[in-house]
Amino acid sequence: MAPAFDGVRVLELGQIYNGPYCGLLFAHLGADVIKVEPPGGEPLRFRSHDPVESHEFVMLNSNKRSVVLDLKTDAGRHALLDLVETADVLIENFAPGTMERLQLSAERLLAHNPRLIVASGKGYGSTGPYAHMSAMDITVQAMSGAAAATGEPDGPPTKGGAAFVDFSGGVHLFAAISAALFQRERTGRGQIVEVSMHDTIYPMLASSLGALHNNPGRQLPERTGNRHSGMAITPYNIYPASDGWLAIICISERHWAGVATALGRPELIDDPRFATQRDRVANIDAVDDEVSSRTRTRTRAELVRDLQAAGVPCAPVKSIREVDTDEHLIQRGMIRYVQHPGRGRVPVPGSPLRLSDSPVGPLRPAPALGESTEDVLAGLRTNRQGVEHVLHA
Repeated sequence: MAPAFDGVRVLELGQIYNGPYCGLLFAHLGADVIKVEPPGGEPLRFRSHDPVESHEFVMLNSNKRSVVLDLKTDAGRHALLDLVETADVLIENFAPGTMERLQLSAERLLAHNPRLIVASGKGYGSTGPYAHMSAMDITVQAMSGAAAATGEPDGPPTKGGAAFVDFSGGVHLFAAISAALFQRERTGRGQIVEVSMHDTIYPMLASSLGALHNNPGRQLPERTGNRHSGMAITPYNIYPASDGWLAIICISERHWAGVATALGRPELIDDPRFATQRDRVANIDAVDDEVSSRTRTRTRAELVRDLQAAGVPCAPVKSIREVDTDEHLIQRGMIRYVQHPGRGRVPVPGSPLRLSDSPVGPLRPAPALGESTEDVLAGLRTNRQGVEHVLHA
């Protein structure tokens, strides 16, 4: 069975995480992803100023081809426009106004190929008061409210450890492009699609916004540490174990009974302080004290075994080093390995998108800078000569 995007050509003018991750999702599903880079490579390629590509670059650029074009020159722009005529999608996540300054506006691209999907990943989009602002993951976390909602109540706003804004933008951009490709099957026309990273974060604040609107008269801290953002559920926290930390969440009476039983405190089930979820939230410090007093005496593995047996959602807090070799991710093919010429055998992401008729095949390592430039441009010359031959036959 051919992959889902077999025969689809994607030009990726992506940099750092947003655009490259969107391109990677297409590459996993069989698209011919041509990564168009400036002389010297996109910024992530040599982030550490080492002559070997950074691990982050290797992670996000499997199964792509690299072409070097200097888009600040007429020759580079004309080469890109020639490529556009052969492409289905163009992805870019440059700062606002960059494509226009390069004389490569969406309107010009569509004039060369009316079936093209021109996909733009932006920090704040192309309209609105923030549209002119350049953006990175941390700045959008700040502007979106994500940083304000993260951290301890008496501590400063804190960014998330994962670069979730960049990747959320990339995932949403992939979805928008896929929808546009589907629509093109009906209309025959390409179009411009845009995703603002900032836009994608607002729905993620559901718990925090719930705290604001469900109880408008109640004063709640903006940051709640590891407790529920809306302070509506408990136990909901990260608790100490004898060998680390454990996350526990209870959203039903059954879960609370499971916690009390698994921790050897069944009498807590009938304690009037904890009779209902509302009672437990009113006595949240007491709940956390009771749970912590038991979890800290046992290992993560023991706690997970007993709590899971009682039907309680829980998980050990794994270190990055533990995640790097997580057996579940490896077995599911989310962690895969490639042989990179400069870094040796390294882990890279598989695809989180599972299509039964479009399995992800073997992965190729991220391409060397410009390694496909001659092949791709030679293909353009061959195609052009073929067209001219037909026209003059």
